[in-house]
Amino acid sequence: MIVLAIVGVIAAYAIPAYQDYLARSRVGEGLALASSARLAVADNAASGASLDGGYSPPAATRNVESVVIDGETGQITVAFTARVAAAGTNTLVLVPSAPDKADAPTARVPLKKGAMQAGTIAWECFAAGKGASSLPAPGAGPLPGDAATLPAKYAPAECRA
Repeated sequence: MIVLAIVGVIAAYAIPAYQDYLARSRVGEGLALASSARLAVADNAASGASLDGGYSPPAATRNVESVVIDGETGQITVAFTARVAAAGTNTLVLVPSAPDKADAPTARVPLKKGAMQAGTIAWECFAAGKGASSLPAPGAGPLPGDAATLPAKYAPAECRA
């Protein structure tokens, strides 16, 4: 009887932890699918084109519903299926920024459609609860236009507050 009680207590802690582990591993698939979107944004920012130009979103998978680029800002929103998180709490946002000046940058600025960007684009990931940029010098990057809703416990460390 004692053995069954011990097994029950262990299962009560192990099963939720395993479910969180599975959700975190599924988020990795979404970030991998977003890599082609990041390349498209970088190419378009270098040429001054619409930031979503030439991008074909990947087909939905069992874990990832969609990967969408905002043509004005280059922000990438990854929406996950219910296997990862419930609807309404299932988006992770990647926000690009560039130095304000290529030679001696003093701040990071958001990308803009139609403007050629100076310097290297930095990407920052946002999950629910992350309300400030954590990028190093030359300064904090912009915040996402649409707030991320994926719970931080499912997001990679760099996406959490």
